[in-house]
Amino acid sequence: MTIDINKIFIIFFLIYLSLSAQQKGVRDYGIIIGELSPGTHNAITDVADVTVGHYTLIKGENIRTGVTAILPHQGNIFQDKVAAAIYIGNGFGKLVGYSQVEELGNIETPVILTNTLSTFTAAEALIEYTLRQSGNEKVRSVNPVVGETNDGYLNDIRGLHIKKEHIFRAIQNASSGPVKQGVVGAGTGTICFGYKGGIGTSSRILSEKFGGYTVGVLVQTNFGGDLTIKGIAIEQELEEREHDVPDGSCMIVVATDAPVGSRNLKRLAKRALFGLALTGGIGSNGSGDYVIAFSTAEDMRIPYRTDAGLKESSELYNSYMTPLFDAVIEATEEAILNSLFCAERIKDISPLPIEQVIKILKLHNFIKD
Repeated sequence: MTIDINKIFIIFFLIYLSLSAQQKGVRDYGIIIGELSPGTHNAITDVADVTVGHYTLIKGENIRTGVTAILPHQGNIFQDKVAAAIYIGNGFGKLVGYSQVEELGNIETPVILTNTLSTFTAAEALIEYTLRQSGNEKVRSVNPVVGETNDGYLNDIRGLHIKKEHIFRAIQNASSGPVKQGVVGAGTGTICFGYKGGIGTSSRILSEKFGGYTVGVLVQTNFGGDLTIKGIAIEQELEEREHDVPDGSCMIVVATDAPVGSRNLKRLAKRALFGLALTGGIGSNGSGDYVIAFSTAEDMRIPYRTDAGLKESSELYNSYMTPLFDAVIEATEEAILNSLFCAERIKDISPLPIEQVIKILKLHNFIKD
């Protein structure tokens, strides 16, 4: 009998992912980011109706990639579009669908994250997915939204291993509740601050005084800089660690149930980059740093067809946006750190040395024994 070592590795890896569903993020180590409270799952899925699905592709020695799908709601997104905006921090990337979102202020498909060279396969899959949905039989134009980072160091990216069926699987896998983080989906082959990066998520809930709204963030981390936690330059204090600032990218997806239109969603998206900066990200020359933000609020929905000439809705005033800005900064910072804390070694890329990091933060009195 011939034993296929690669198949055995894949089976054990998938079992590991299943067993590690309850992963430890920064908060589980006593590291509290910001002052606002997270939602039940501390995930983007704390925003009502939002679901997340992953497809992880690990095969042989060189294939380490995947797909992550974020669905704004469970209905026909094309027929019931959500208010949205995209902000570009640094545009060295391949984000599909930007111009129509910028022009019309809405998203009409699930949001897909994957690797750079699979971007257009994902876009084609999203079009096919949308055209197949009941009620879309006469649709002749679809604006898919796909983001990416380049996982070419850990993954045979030139092999174009992501196929349309993998996109469909990620969408089908989408669910509410806890979100797997670290080496999963679109984060399978990514690297962050020289350590293994991946998918991270976090959420914040505003007090009733400010509307009780929820802001959720999901990130795909693949960038460089000087890792910073609670204001401490971690890499400067780690033993035998040389400072490096590689190029790379970060995709950030922001969801909220606050009644916010596209103009203020863009303002919200801008603040997410403040959270990235707090972790030490610098938006290097070769970095594709994009923020996709949308609102699930019913008042902000845009029907594909309507006989009404006027849209009636209640929208937050500009002066009520500041608490949401606070929330998105905190959630983005924590989501990025969670992507590191939940990751494990892939090939020669080590995970963050959590024990050393905890020791450093204790020395600075940010964690109490």
